[in-house]
Amino acid sequence: MTENAQQQPTAPSTELPTQYAPADVEGTLYERWVERGYFAADAKSDKPAYTIVIPPPNVTGSLHLGHAFQHTLMDALTRRKRMQGYESLWLPGMDHAGIATQNKVEQQLAEEGKSRQDLGREEFVERVWQWKEEYGGKILGQMRRLGDGVDWDRERFTMDEGLSKAVQTIFKKLYDDELIYRAERIINWCPRCLTAISDIEVEYQEDDGELVSIKYGEGDETLVVATTRAETMLGDTAVAVHPDDERYRHLVGKRIKLPLTDRTIPVVADPHVDPEFGTGAVKVTPAHDPNDFAIGQRHGLESITVMDERAVITVHGPFEGLDRFEARSAIVAALRSQGRIVAEKRPYVHSVGHCSRCKTTIEPRLSMQWWVKVGPLAKAAGDAVRDGRVKIHPEDMSKRYFDWVDNMHDWCISRQLWWGHRIPVWYGPKGEIVCVGPDEEPPAGEGWRQDTDVLDTWFSSGLWPFSTLGWPEQTADLRKFYPTDVLLTGHDIIFFWVARMMMFGLYAMDGEVPFRTIALTGLVRDERGKKMSKSFGNVVDPLDWMDKYGSDAVRFTLARGANPGTDVPIGEEWVQASRNFANKIWNATRFALMNGATVEGPLPDPAEMSATDRWILSRLNETVAEVDAFYDDFQFAKLSDSLFHFAWDEVFDWYVELSKTTFQAGGRGAEVSQRVLGEVLDVTLKLLHPVVPFVTDTLWTTLTGGESVVIADWPSDSGFRDEAAEREIGSLQSVITEVRRFRADQGLQPGQRVPARLTLDGTALAPHEAAIRQLLRLQPEGDAFAATATLPVAGATVALDLSGTIDVAAERKRLAKDLAAAEKEKAQATAKLGNEAFLAKAPDNVVDKIRGRLAKADEDIARIQAQLDRLPQA
Repeated sequence: MTENAQQQPTAPSTELPTQYAPADVEGTLYERWVERGYFAADAKSDKPAYTIVIPPPNVTGSLHLGHAFQHTLMDALTRRKRMQGYESLWLPGMDHAGIATQNKVEQQLAEEGKSRQDLGREEFVERVWQWKEEYGGKILGQMRRLGDGVDWDRERFTMDEGLSKAVQTIFKKLYDDELIYRAERIINWCPRCLTAISDIEVEYQEDDGELVSIKYGEGDETLVVATTRAETMLGDTAVAVHPDDERYRHLVGKRIKLPLTDRTIPVVADPHVDPEFGTGAVKVTPAHDPNDFAIGQRHGLESITVMDERAVITVHGPFEGLDRFEARSAIVAALRSQGRIVAEKRPYVHSVGHCSRCKTTIEPRLSMQWWVKVGPLAKAAGDAVRDGRVKIHPEDMSKRYFDWVDNMHDWCISRQLWWGHRIPVWYGPKGEIVCVGPDEEPPAGEGWRQDTDVLDTWFSSGLWPFSTLGWPEQTADLRKFYPTDVLLTGHDIIFFWVARMMMFGLYAMDGEVPFRTIALTGLVRDERGKKMSKSFGNVVDPLDWMDKYGSDAVRFTLARGANPGTDVPIGEEWVQASRNFANKIWNATRFALMNGATVEGPLPDPAEMSATDRWILSRLNETVAEVDAFYDDFQFAKLSDSLFHFAWDEVFDWYVELSKTTFQAGGRGAEVSQRVLGEVLDVTLKLLHPVVPFVTDTLWTTLTGGESVVIADWPSDSGFRDEAAEREIGSLQSVITEVRRFRADQGLQPGQRVPARLTLDGTALAPHEAAIRQLLRLQPEGDAFAATATLPVAGATVALDLSGTIDVAAERKRLAKDLAAAEKEKAQATAKLGNEAFLAKAPDNVVDKIRGRLAKADEDIARIQAQLDRLPQA
């Protein structure tokens, strides 16, 4: 890569097209950046390292607004650090996405009339690899469209050879340290995906169900239990009551008849039961409910599985072979015919878990699975944040993190899939169990077989910060770029991913944290703050907006909404506004080039500069300092807003306009301003570059003749401040703003010229008369000048002759009518707010609305009266 200090500007070109066309620039420019190696990080460099690893998108995925949002922020961070002289690595890659990818290929097979069982495991996995090569990774090309400055030479995939070795290594290490074990527990089972899924992959939603109350037992020995899952009663092995519940004390220890079966089940006393809820008695189905499983463990109850992996009933003749929902209806009907239904409630709205992948209702199921013993790992993950080795930003998100790691249950890591990292455990013919590391030979011989399950996708992505850098090998990349600096991700995956990486990073890397800062973002929502969803019809494809408005416009819009930890509303009109901003930057730079703006040579001495020049340089340095502070605090919205208002309001709307008179006058003043304008644009384009990279690089290279702003030096605050110049230009702005407002109030057209007398003597505004007249379209007063309106502002006086421009009598009549209407509105609002009876009955929102009307009326009266006062007498 070309070193920043070696860039030698060539003679800048003054040629820019009249309009900016993103489509003509972005693709070619991005490929040029990649070809020149700007994003390639060097592990042998003496520069300090700055590292971000990309949250790996699913191989099945495509770029959505959430990706575009987070990628924009990560790109901005790494681009800035690169310009600051860091060896900046943003490492890309993809996740193999076990369930999602297997589902894709199974759907493809179904269209051919086949299943994965028809192919067999080996051929099916080969088919998935083929699918990945042909269809997977579409998002990588879309990342290029967005402008992601990632090191493509280091691209990783969670199923590649190196990462697979890392997975096997850490599994073996955890197993040997007795932090991985195999046990039969209740898990979340998806009857569609035919696999266990973790708690955090279950989505809960309010479903319409039914609540039925069923009478168990006979005669005096009866209990009533309520359930939303009547089909599970076939697996009941007890009824539980609270130990202190006097109603049932006589039944504890006895056995009662389980309806529809030939079994009797015990009544047990357990403190888990809430005696105030329902009847105070609960059915216990240890094989199909996690709480019931715990009760069963405490009381030594049998666990009877009544459904197979597809949630089909497997016991009790009449219901055997029925789907769980069919069985539910049949069992309730059978109980009703026996008079055992005491009460029924339909619909009964309650929270039901669904598979986050396929939306099938989850079935709790007793199953033999592999687990990580998270206790010591989670404690280390909590301690790293508590002792300050890892900072969570914003800090108030720490509570959510601690709520998770401090209360984490053991993690079920096995999945009944074929696509993924296969569990490296072999079972022998005599019950032997052998865990095999990556450099070990698996046991051979008759009767040995490998575990058929694969690992949870989050197991491999939990290694991402160090496996992508070559671990378990002690590579140069690992030494240079670990720990990473920032993990930037959505607050919604603290549980999925962040905690996993913290646990594994600290464990595998001998207590060294995987990242120093966790910067949490909100989620992207539509312009009304509503969650984006296909069912709502408000999902936006960012590529469509990029096609219409350019990638810079999409990026800037997202960055302007990025307040730490809070959700980001976005609408198309905001992207249009950002496109207009890019056009404004373009047009201002064209103006500068056509007027001789230059970056050659040092800045002139401030003594040679006009107040306007000194003012803009003072504001420029304040902006540099402000932007740096916002970057360091991950305040992307504030830094973007600061840059927007500095560039548009101060540089383009004020400095450029004020410079026009200087350039027209020529001479040394024009030369000084040409150099100042070049400096201001040079620095402004650099400051904007990390967020809007395409337009800024195009303009910066044209302005400066430099190789690329990507590898330019980040601006630093020179310390130059000129408060006097800022006050002087502030007064000038006040004059121009006030007179413009007055002209607009009088209905004058922006280009309409008006005779005026300016009294500026004795004020700091005296040198600015030419600029004031030009910007306000004010003619010299002439012999027939008659002041019909006088405006004192900022110590100066602007007298205007409006006699030939407006009908004063008609204008007074119009304003008098508006004033009367405002006064009537005030009187009505005042009367209502003075009516105690009204205030006692009216809702708060109605009263607030009337108070707002009163405040608005007061503002209107003051404004209209001021306009009348300024008009000459008719």
